Amino acid sequence: MWRLYQFPLCPFSRKVRLLLGEKGVGYELERENPWAQRDDFLDMNPAGRTPVIEEPDKGLVIADSRAICEYFEETVDSNRMIGGSSAYRAEIRRLVAWFDEQFYGDVTGPLMHERMHKRLVHRQPPDGRVLREAMKLANTHLDYIDYLIDHRSWLAGSTLSLADLAAAAQISVADYLGGIDWSGHEQTRAWYAMFKSRPSFRPLLSERMEVVKPPAHYEEVDF
Repeated sequence: MWRLYQFPLCPFSRKVRLLLGEKGVGYELERENPWAQRDDFLDMNPAGRTPVIEEPDKGLVIADSRAICEYFEETVDSNRMIGGSSAYRAEIRRLVAWFDEQFYGDVTGPLMHERMHKRLVHRQPPDGRVLREAMKLANTHLDYIDYLIDHRSWLAGSTLSLADLAAAAQISVADYLGGIDWSGHEQTRAWYAMFKSRPSFRPLLSERMEVVKPPAHYEEVDF
């Protein structure tokens, strides 16, 4: 049985969980607080970041969400998430990189640091200036998602792909942390509401952090 070392509000862990759920791959969850920097965890991933997935019976350990997702794309044929033509696969990978890097750097990362990491680890209040900037940039990113959905059935094109999973993972964490203003983004809201109803997504929405609570609409499909 696969064992996934993850942190509940890590968007990269969520992306992997969504992919495994869509593909029907069974796994066990192990919570890992990245800031703890446990020796056993560092032995699996010297970078000290989640997620890491392990198959103890095979002695196999894979670190980094993109490496994990590519591995299961190559080894599990069901519900391909990086499929289609070479150009289509390139667009999927471009958007995955966009959400993993640009959206995370502009929005999810700052929100996590200010509203979660500071509170859990340092017992410090958030910086309002940083929060306002992250929410402003979130609005810009939602504008881009609105544009994509206006021109495509899914973010990368005609089918559900890893690009959608990467985007939904980042948005779900930002939304949990109160960093998303949905007004004026009906296209993205409808797309995200559809994700909330998928069986792969429901377990994520039911999880709660000990001292960080989401807004009232967070778990609602019709929000």
